[in-house]
Amino acid sequence: MSGSTHAWMPKSPCGPSCVSGPVPRVSWLRGAWRACTALTVLLCGISLVLLAPVLRGRLRGAIRFWFATFLRAIGLRVRVHGDRRIQSTEGRGVLVVTNHVSWLDALVVDAVQPMPMVAKRDIADWPVLGPLVSAAGSVFLDRERLTRLPETIAALTTALRDGVAIGANPEGTTWCGMASGHFKPALFQAALDAGVPVRPVALRYRLADGSHTPAAAFVGDEDLVTSIRRVLRIRHLVVEVHVLPEIAPGRAEDRRALAALAESAVAAALEVPIQRELTGHLVH
Repeated sequence: MSGSTHAWMPKSPCGPSCVSGPVPRVSWLRGAWRACTALTVLLCGISLVLLAPVLRGRLRGAIRFWFATFLRAIGLRVRVHGDRRIQSTEGRGVLVVTNHVSWLDALVVDAVQPMPMVAKRDIADWPVLGPLVSAAGSVFLDRERLTRLPETIAALTTALRDGVAIGANPEGTTWCGMASGHFKPALFQAALDAGVPVRPVALRYRLADGSHTPAAAFVGDEDLVTSIRRVLRIRHLVVEVHVLPEIAPGRAEDRRALAALAESAVAAALEVPIQRELTGHLVH
């Protein structure tokens, strides 16, 4: 992951030591099979991008099936707790906010309900996944140029007013899952301006015995390939998706209060402490 380029870049204390502990592993042969299967599914995603104009009304279902198939191919099982419809009312926008642990997070949310995301700008350049994320109407955030933040908030507000469900990771960077970061208020301004609810969603990666594992995390300066290789070898990796009650418009008087409500809901669901004091907070 790239390093900070300005004083306000979100920072996390999580690093290589967080993901270096023992974890049940499948054989290298099983890991290789998962990699080959996932690559095949990934290549099929190209067809999905090309067929997007034809599928139209069936596109969301096709995208959800593709993400779910990809996650199964790499050995990850998704368990949803709560309402399986993250967007409770069709045609009414909702800002969906999750804790941020891994590059898997957005894929997991899309396997439950496909939606555009507020994503780092460099994700648009990823092979296959980048075009899929872009085609979904995602709003891209350039974390290295804070002068572009008002532009991002405006684009997010417009999409929410148009009735779109959009996902975001308000911690601004990844954490190992043993603790969570402070939810930055900036993106919540869009929900206030659009007059739409916020839906907190808590993600927890665990093993078959129910114990938490940080092995799925993508933290520090680790490169994506190393993280993918580790995930492919984890035995019985499960992600719990806790779809929490919506925070209705008017529940909070400003974006700070709204962010705090969402942050508390996610932390309570995960039963994890919140890191309150960090150097380098994103602009509030």
